[in-house]
Amino acid sequence: MIADRLLTVGKIVGLHGVGGWLKIESYTQPRLAIFAYRPWRIALGAAQVEVASAQGHEQGKGVVAKLPDCHDRDAAARWIGATIEVPRSALPKAKRGQVYWADLEGLDVFTVEGVALGKVSHLFSTGANDVLVVQGDRERLIPYVTGQFVKKVDLDAGRITVDWDVDF
Repeated sequence: MIADRLLTVGKIVGLHGVGGWLKIESYTQPRLAIFAYRPWRIALGAAQVEVASAQGHEQGKGVVAKLPDCHDRDAAARWIGATIEVPRSALPKAKRGQVYWADLEGLDVFTVEGVALGKVSHLFSTGANDVLVVQGDRERLIPYVTGQFVKKVDLDAGRITVDWDVDF
């Protein structure tokens, strides 16, 4: 079930000061939205901890966070490189006509003619538009432009229909 999956929403990339604060790379938009999703599961190798709440704010061009049990620099340092994950169910329901990237990953992609192209591996943003990376007999990069290339997204059926030339 989609709601039970864990999604990576950020990463701990460094230390901030001596009081146990951590520099966070947030993958959410806006970047401070990372603090709205709970609980966090912080994972680094075999070490994992669930955090019900973390303090945080913008600091310069980045984001810093304070975990409940990190009271000094040494306690915080053990988490550098850890991922921050949340249950898919922690995200608000997508607005009408919108979908989360995470919900598109793994979906089957078919042309409007019914030809299977593969599965969505992941997405990335180019600034102009998002791009579906579809893995099948070969890798295809399909602009995620609804109406023009993406004709239909059916999450329940696990399927995306695209207007795309199979030879491209």
